[in-house]
Amino acid sequence: MSRQVRSERSQARTDARDDARARDGAGDDGAAGAGDVVVLGRGPIAAAVVARLALDAGGAVRALPDLPELAPEAALAGARAVVLVADDADLSALRPGTADQRRAALVSLAQRTVAGARTAGVRQVVAVTSAMVHGAQPDRPVITDDEAPPTAPGDGHVGDLVAVEAVLARAATRRGPRMPSIMVLRPAAVVGPGVDTLVTRHFAAPRVLAVRGVERDWQLVHVEDVASAVELVVRLGWSGAATVAAQPLLSSSAVERLAGMRRIELAAVTAFGTAERLHRVGVLPVPAAELAYVVYPWTVDPARLRAAGWTATHDTEECLRVLLAGVRGRVALAGRQVDGRDVALGAAGAAVALLGTAAVWRQARARRHG
Repeated sequence: MSRQVRSERSQARTDARDDARARDGAGDDGAAGAGDVVVLGRGPIAAAVVARLALDAGGAVRALPDLPELAPEAALAGARAVVLVADDADLSALRPGTADQRRAALVSLAQRTVAGARTAGVRQVVAVTSAMVHGAQPDRPVITDDEAPPTAPGDGHVGDLVAVEAVLARAATRRGPRMPSIMVLRPAAVVGPGVDTLVTRHFAAPRVLAVRGVERDWQLVHVEDVASAVELVVRLGWSGAATVAAQPLLSSSAVERLAGMRRIELAAVTAFGTAERLHRVGVLPVPAAELAYVVYPWTVDPARLRAAGWTATHDTEECLRVLLAGVRGRVALAGRQVDGRDVALGAAGAAVALLGTAAVWRQARARRHG
């Protein structure tokens, strides 16, 4: 259902828009004009984007979970911008099919989005993926807006997003009077109502799992702030890429204190080796690599948004409180067996819980018998 609400624009927001146009060299032709905005995707991020655009965007907002394979341009007719939310951020509503089938469907949706937008004369395609596409590893430098992600997708959910970005990167190099501009937003770890990800499940485990010898900062962002970033880039007609995150960073010790949780440390070889063994025997359907995103850093600097006057309304500490409230009592794996559905719905999150629980049990047995 479409909803049309026009907002009062403050002088500060107008100034930010004009400044951003000048920086991007967009001019009047680069800013979004009249017309609908179509939001493609499922899950809490897509829902938040629809709600925000309905309040702040000129024109109507149409929410679509998918695009038809035949004549996708018909569904986009009359739109000035299309927002493709590639990250569902809801492991409990995993799309049907095998991992390969899910990736193929997501890549096909990205291809139909670009092709349909071009045929329908849509001026801008905005995609919401994740800063996870840049990878996580010990001592990782802060991710900047212009850092190019890997082009070869690996396995798992992050690899799906890399594959989607590859489609968009190819589209961004094409020229022609009807080609839409391409903009990619890469949020930090997202929190908010309905969000169920490998990061949120990390905090549903009995302990905060950490790799021995690695200290990492935590960075989160609320779905409402992701949506406000989408609204800004649609309104300003941006192309290129930008990261999205709240401030300030929280140290591991601060997170543990605020969460009231103790850490459980494992050697990297133990953590990733156990996860890989679980993958090989079919307990975890993806390789252990996704475990990196809850034990290694992947923080971002949202400089482009900040320069345009955007700030997150929910700081990182508030985001953590939202995350903790959302997982409280939802996945208490220390007290019950992890069944196949739990594992299938969140391989990395299940790995965190399994490894953390196993480590707690091992320590408890050692104390009893020591």
